[in-house]
Amino acid sequence: MASNRPAPTAPFVPSQRDGEPYGYGDQRTDEGPWEEWNPTEDSIRPVRGRHRVSKQRGGGLARSSTVLGVGVIAAVGAGGMASANTGKPPVSISMPDLPSIGHLFDDSSDGPSSTTASLAHIGTASATDQGGSDAGEALRNRIMAQADRQQSQVDTKATVAAVAAAEKQADDAAAKAEKAAATQAADAKKDAEAAAAKKAEAERLAKLAKQYTLPTTSYTITGTFGQPGSMWSSGYHTGLDFAAPTGTLIHAIHSGKITGAGWAGAYGYRTILTLDDGTELWFCHQSSINVTVGQKVSTGQVIGRVGATGNVTGPHVHVEVHPNGQATAIDPMTWLRSKGLNP
Repeated sequence: MASNRPAPTAPFVPSQRDGEPYGYGDQRTDEGPWEEWNPTEDSIRPVRGRHRVSKQRGGGLARSSTVLGVGVIAAVGAGGMASANTGKPPVSISMPDLPSIGHLFDDSSDGPSSTTASLAHIGTASATDQGGSDAGEALRNRIMAQADRQQSQVDTKATVAAVAAAEKQADDAAAKAEKAAATQAADAKKDAEAAAAKKAEAERLAKLAKQYTLPTTSYTITGTFGQPGSMWSSGYHTGLDFAAPTGTLIHAIHSGKITGAGWAGAYGYRTILTLDDGTELWFCHQSSINVTVGQKVSTGQVIGRVGATGNVTGPHVHVEVHPNGQATAIDPMTWLRSKGLNP
């Protein structure tokens, strides 16, 4: 069975300290004496055989621990640089158990520099990966922030457009309502004006009705203006016939002057009443005349009686209206209604 070679004895033993140590009352253990160890090729040569791991865990472990510390410092420094570059907090580095990384430290290597380089590479790679991850996260955050801003701008534009559309719709509705109100007000005004005009006309006609009257009270309309027939020389009826029993009183329709009274051929006995505006009213087919030419009469005054003289088929009073004394007659029904009368 192989065994480890005994360690050589120290070639030098330091002398004992003489005298009183400075500043202390007695000898202190941390002031020496110490044994001086001068490593040689034999003392540091790795032991070959089954106890190699044990030696590695002994003296080699202390050396490896020193190298590990240097590697950790390098890795932490690299991580700090990556964190400074990305604006992120330092990356935490987990230290593995020493036994699990024993394979990183090989006595066959040239020295602690290779181990330090390996640890520094690991730390730098980890920091680089972490920095890349942080940079990607920062880029993602910037993209998301930009997307949020764009979405916010889109939402703002949509809101502004919706508000503008709502305001336009409200303005249109208000304008439409205002127009409808104006139209309604105009119609109401027009209706009111029409009602007022109608009322005024009714009052005027009522006032005129007091000034005008129908030629007789008990009557029946038997002939109207424009009615065609061979009985009339003109080929149509030129007046309005009020049929009534013979002797029924005939009244002056309005105040005026008698400008004609006597026989008139086919008209029989006729009385002509001229109004102040020059309109002539003819009363024909009378059985008797009660006025004379030049006489002034008032509304409702008796001027004759109903008869059947002239070209007739029965007793009635034939009334004609000649504006301004002209020969052509107009419709008596329209003229009487204009005066507030309703035959």
